[in-house]
Amino acid sequence: MPRVDVVVEAAIARSFRVEQVAGMFDLPVDAGRSERFSVDIPAADECDDAGKPAWQIGLIVGPSGSGKTTVACEAFGAAALEYSSRPWSRDAAIVDGFGEHSIREITRMLTAVGFSSPPAWLRPYHMLSNGEKFRCDLARLLLHEQPAADVPAAPCGVAVMDEFTSVVDRTVARVCSAAVAKAIRGGLVGARRFVAVACHYDIVDWLCPDWVLDMSDSRLTRRVLRRPVLELELRRCEPALWAMFRRYHYLSHHLPAVMRCYAGVLAGRAVAFAAISPVHGYKGYRRFGRVVVLPDYQGIGIGGKFRDAVAQFESALPDCRRLSLVTSHPAMIRSCLASPCWRLDSARYSRGQRIAGRTAPAGHTRMVCSLVYRRHKLIQPRLAGPTAQPHKARCMGE
Repeated sequence: MPRVDVVVEAAIARSFRVEQVAGMFDLPVDAGRSERFSVDIPAADECDDAGKPAWQIGLIVGPSGSGKTTVACEAFGAAALEYSSRPWSRDAAIVDGFGEHSIREITRMLTAVGFSSPPAWLRPYHMLSNGEKFRCDLARLLLHEQPAADVPAAPCGVAVMDEFTSVVDRTVARVCSAAVAKAIRGGLVGARRFVAVACHYDIVDWLCPDWVLDMSDSRLTRRVLRRPVLELELRRCEPALWAMFRRYHYLSHHLPAVMRCYAGVLAGRAVAFAAISPVHGYKGYRRFGRVVVLPDYQGIGIGGKFRDAVAQFESALPDCRRLSLVTSHPAMIRSCLASPCWRLDSARYSRGQRIAGRTAPAGHTRMVCSLVYRRHKLIQPRLAGPTAQPHKARCMGE
């Protein structure tokens, strides 16, 4: 296993203040000029006996000033860290910040890291929240956009992100960690390997790295862990809860009057919302009107599990003959087509539809799919109201 042995030195000008501090604390004047870091770390191209990558996700963690960034630069090259620090244009939408990649690649990557709000994709970077900015930085890094001509190429297949989750709250940090791990291990990203450099230890179980280098004691640990399981409670709710979710729906902020509403509750907080409406003129036919997950909880499978749990419960009711879902969101379409619970009923292109208050330009089309729920592993209907015993769906760790 390679060993990184690096010495950081700096020339310090002797000044009156420097002499004062040295005298006050009985320090040699050159005390802060040199620091050495010596640690074991897996090689960027380490493979197993079959020639496959021996690791996919690594984590360098430790307190500030412990040498995390220095070791990462020495082990994987300074160019690898350039990807996560390049500025974004102030007058361009997020989707225009990924170089020559196709819109399919860009939106798929944004969705993979939990940033799946099309209206937000059309905003410039500086208008986003810290959590949204972090996810965009992460998406661009993982997509491996080609660097500018004056920036050296990064090591093939290795993406390194410094200050990973440092600027976001800890809920977002944990969810983002799980989302990026899911994307990398699922083969959804171009990078074969990802290294996070962080100062917080609470992400370790959620990122589930193959190895952890703890700079507090220079110890390298190989890990094979399962990330924590989240239990999402399915509850009936009032339509008024829509006000909390409306701004995050990709098509419309309006909620029709005749709706039966459900909430997905995680650790006491509503994080997902769904509404079911009757199909006019067809007795016993129902369809999803809205399915929304709060941005901070996107990317870890909550949306799909919640949608299927609602469909499972709703279709088991005696007056439900058919339950369908009509959507143009690429991630929702992919999720349903990959699930045994749904079958494709029809697909068409829609032109000139209004999206988030805007009319699509002439010539721009979007795929609209109608999917029908298959009665799959039916549960007994037992939700009569907000205080009823909730149905629980596991979202991760299965």
